[in-house]
Amino acid sequence: MSGQSAPLRIFLAGASGVIGIRLLPLLLAAGHTVAAMTRSEGKRELLASMGAQPVVCDVFDAGALRDAVVDFRPDAVLHQLTDLPDTADRIPEFAARNARIRTEGTRNLVAAAVAAGTRHFLAQSIAWVSSGGAAVLEEHEDQVLKIGGVVVRYGQLYGPDTFYEESIPAHPRIHVDAAARETVPLITAASGVVVLAEGDEA
Repeated sequence: MSGQSAPLRIFLAGASGVIGIRLLPLLLAAGHTVAAMTRSEGKRELLASMGAQPVVCDVFDAGALRDAVVDFRPDAVLHQLTDLPDTADRIPEFAARNARIRTEGTRNLVAAAVAAGTRHFLAQSIAWVSSGGAAVLEEHEDQVLKIGGVVVRYGQLYGPDTFYEESIPAHPRIHVDAAARETVPLITAASGVVVLAEGDEA
């Protein structure tokens, strides 16, 4: 099912992230109305200049998040939130923070979407299991699937603004621009898990 069959109201959480910032112009170009959520007040002007309705909110503030989502009345909520460092060598330092996004953050965003009566929910996941992260990923994905959402397991991202700007990681992998493009038609897909990664020959 195409995500571009009719204009939607889309609440994009993580709009200034590496995938979110690429998804946003694609969604707007397709005619969708987008509320672009970021936790950084400094990103408000950028998101507005791109044509979105900026929403500055912390996913861990469950009440404010619920109000923001309910007020927007989205047809779809896209969960592209992560808490990752700028460089790969610091990933271990951020492990607990990113795990909280995938557990508590996902729980809050799911609850807000349900409260708003949202029909579609899509969430970012990964196509590999990081060290010690299996339980967190399982909880994250289960929360999405239980409400009839779509889990998108991305391969390791490479390209501009990723950990692999000038090199190509091992499989599973996908260029960040391709990841954004291939996410769009999944917004209204049937509930399930989708892997977005290049073939081994790529």
